[in-house]
Order: sequence, then structure tokens, then C-alpha cells
Amino acid sequence: MKTNFEQEVQSRRTFAIISHPDAGKTTLTEKLLYFGGAIREAGTVKGRKNSKHALSDWMEIEKQRGISVTSSVMEFQYNDYHVNILDTPGHEDFSEDTYRTLTAADSATMLIDVAKGVEAQTIKLFKVCSMRGIPIFTFINKLDRQGKEPFELMEELEEVLGIRSYPMNWPIGMGQDFKAVFDRVKNRLELYNHKNPSHVDIIDVNGPEDPIIDEIIKDESLVKQFREEMELLDVAGDQFDIELINNGQLTPIFYGSAISNFGVQTFLNHFLEMAPSPTPRKSNEGTITPLDQNFSGFVFKIQANMNPAHRDRIAFLRITSGTFKKGMSVNHVRLGKPLRLAQTTQFLAQSRNAVEEAYAGDIIGLFDPGTFRIGDTLVENGSFEFDEMPHFSPEHFCAISVKDALKHKSFEKGIRQLTEEGAIQLFQTYQKVVEQQIVGVVGVLQFEVLEHRLKSEYKVDIRLERLPFSYARWVSGEKKDLEAFMRTQRNLVKDRDDRLVVLFENDFQMRTAQDKYPNIRFYENSFIKEN
Repeated sequence: MKTNFEQEVQSRRTFAIISHPDAGKTTLTEKLLYFGGAIREAGTVKGRKNSKHALSDWMEIEKQRGISVTSSVMEFQYNDYHVNILDTPGHEDFSEDTYRTLTAADSATMLIDVAKGVEAQTIKLFKVCSMRGIPIFTFINKLDRQGKEPFELMEELEEVLGIRSYPMNWPIGMGQDFKAVFDRVKNRLELYNHKNPSHVDIIDVNGPEDPIIDEIIKDESLVKQFREEMELLDVAGDQFDIELINNGQLTPIFYGSAISNFGVQTFLNHFLEMAPSPTPRKSNEGTITPLDQNFSGFVFKIQANMNPAHRDRIAFLRITSGTFKKGMSVNHVRLGKPLRLAQTTQFLAQSRNAVEEAYAGDIIGLFDPGTFRIGDTLVENGSFEFDEMPHFSPEHFCAISVKDALKHKSFEKGIRQLTEEGAIQLFQTYQKVVEQQIVGVVGVLQFEVLEHRLKSEYKVDIRLERLPFSYARWVSGEKKDLEAFMRTQRNLVKDRDDRLVVLFENDFQMRTAQDKYPNIRFYENSFIKEN
């Protein structure tokens, strides 16, 4: 018989939703929250009289632009499951935040627009999930619009992403002719009502050949096509194999329309049954299993000013093993000192609730007075560390300065706090008479977010001047080699930890320096490890 601790851990489902922008990811998230009882209608927090913007898009710029620029965490109870959703930005300019968030997920839901199929950003995010070998569940969205044929989409998944698929349900018709989906697992029809899409009639049938399907659909050609496709799937399609799904080699496919609520609850029910409970994590002292009683976790995200009234910072911690209890003492491994976890929360996007207890698989927020960095490990007993977070070398650079010198103190506070979130990197020019601060980002839209947030959250106006660099490389070597290298380099900077970085305008310039100085080691990120 399972203990209460084992039941709690195994009831957790922690997953991320990945997609290309505009595929309907935030809408799907909202509908999952709706079915989970967390909200009364999409776009509104339960019991709140707020404006109807997407709940997971809590930042002011997100409400104005209608895009997600930061990952959100949302948790709710559904039947016997405790669900943690990680809603990630789809836009490629925010991919670094997305990649790090994916390290906290045990599985992923891949959302695909039926008309557009597999798109560029989806490919990138799929590869990250694939490298981790986590299960990937596919939701084909917008069936109420005309799009690609189901077999064409399955072929695309295999050719573009290299993953086989098993349709859990199958559409009858599409767009104006969309009639229903057939649930292959439960042998039933879910009828689509064009006038009232959120109202779903469910009819149990005796397989695809059941004559009742003809009576209900009332379109001979659609029913004929449906039966031919079912026969083809049964004969030539992949078989359902939960082991292949768990290894990320086979993706279950669900068809529906998130905006209409159609197919979302069916997806949620099947998904929660198949998706894994919390999975083991690698550390420098071996694998840490979720059912280990020793509490541990890692920080995968830091967010400033989620509550503008309090100007606070929250570190997002994925619990990897054991039980969290409010007020417990843990070892902050990087700092090598004990820490009491007193101010902790769980999330519904920007809304928070104090949390007394949480388990492996859960995401909790820790009040951060400047103690945490992305990738930090906290552990109740011991001093092991989890694998490093992915960090990316910035590709776009701007000189940054404050317009009003009297606002310099607020500017320094704002730029420091926003830098610690990990989306931007701050550098200081080195060996230049007039020192200059430089910000580097992976995607150019981050500059707009930075400017907007400094103005709205810190009341600071800034100047951004684009610089011609495309590469940043951290460097190390023997003292005499470094001194010789530094004498010839004009574009040297120091990062926030005083490590030496060189900026290059193009690939040719970078390779020339690498060839000319073979004793200097160049690194794409700030985690410099000497042999």
C-alpha cells in the first residue's frame, strides 16, 4: 500500500506547452485552467473583476501586445491529479527563458495549427524536449478552420521532427464541414456544434462501422472518407505503445479547437492518465529520485516585480525530491550556507497563495532578496548540485544609459534586477577611458521589453544604441597569453562577475582570433570549466 507521500508525488503532473507563436498556446492554457476549475472563464481569475486579458500573460507589455514574453506557472487540482502547467513564450526572441523552463517539465504538450503544420519555433522547442527524452503529446488546434489533412500532418511530424505518431482521436470533416471527432480509445463520437461549440454531445458507438454514425453525421462522402482513413490507420499506422511514448519516440495526437473548448477536456483526461509523474534528475552525485525523502530542488527562473505594489523578486524552484515544509532549513549549495525557506508561494500566473507544504514535481516561489541565481540547487541534507541550466551567448548588443542622471540609482537597481532574471546579460567595457555599459540579448525584442519594464516598473527612461557585435565569447588562459591577447583586442568587456569577455562583429573576426591565439580558450557561455 502506498504511503501518503508516495500518493502525493505520483499524483503530480508537471508539463510545459510548446508551440510557434499564434498557434493558440495561451488559449489552450486558459481552457485547461477553466476545466481545472481555476478560473470561471478564459482570461479572468476566478472571483476577480479584472480586465479580460489572458491570465497567463500578466505583464503589462503582454496585455498591450497580446504576446507572451515570459514563462508563467499555473497549478490546479483536477480529479485525483495535482497539475502544474508551465506556459512558455512562443516567440523565438524569448527562447532562452523557454529552454530553461523546459528543464522543470516532465513532459510537454506540442500545439500545432492545423493550417500551418510544424513551424520554425516548434522545431527548436521540440529538439530541446527530444534531447531530454521527455514524452511529447500533440494537440492539433483550430479544426473549425480549413487546414492540412490529418495524414499530411502525421507525415510532417515524422519528416520534420523525426517522431512517429498515434492519433488518439480522428476528425470527421474540417472547417465549415467539421462534424465530430472519433475517440479511438473509448469508441465514441464527440459532436461539434458550429452554433454552440462549447456544448459537446458524446455518443457511444460500436466502432467506425456502426450505422449510427451515418445517421448522426448525415454526409455520406465524409463518413465514407472517415471509414477509409480508420482502416488505413488500423492497417498501416503505428500501434499504441506507452513505452515509446514515455521515451519521447511516439507522440499521441489529439484533434480539437481550443478557442471553442472543443476537445480540450478529452485531451486533459487522456493526457493526465498517460503523462508521467515526477521523473528522476541527474546531479553531480548521481540520480536523484522524486521519492527520495531528502528535499531538493533547483531554481530555473527568477522574476522581478510580479507584484508591482511590493517591488519583490521571486525565484521559481522545481522540487525534485522529498517534501517541502514552510520554514524548513536547506543548504544553498552554491553559497555553501544554510537558508530558511519562510516566504514561499504557489502560483496562478500573477496570483499567489502561501504554501505550507509541497512535493516533488511542484513549482514553488521563493522570496528572493538577491540570494538566488538561475541554476542554484537547494537540498535539505547534502551538497550535490543538479545539471547546469542552458545558457546562450547573446547575439544582439546595445550600449545602455539613463536619460536623467538623477534617476541613476533607480536605473542601476532596475538593470541589476532584470539582469538576474537571465533574459539579458550586462557587460562593462574594459580598458576604456569612458566606461560604457552594454546589454546583450538572444532576441532583439528583449530590448523593447527591457525599455518598457525599466520605464513602467522603475520609472526610468533609457537610451539604447545598437552596437555591431554578433558574438560574445568568455575567455581564459595563462596570464602571459591573456595579456598578449588583451593588448590586441579593442572590444573587451567584463560580465557582472568580473569575467573577461570579448565581443566580435562576425564569425570571420571570431575565427581569426581563435586561430591567432591557440592558447586562449573561448567559451560560448559564462560557465567556464578548467580541465
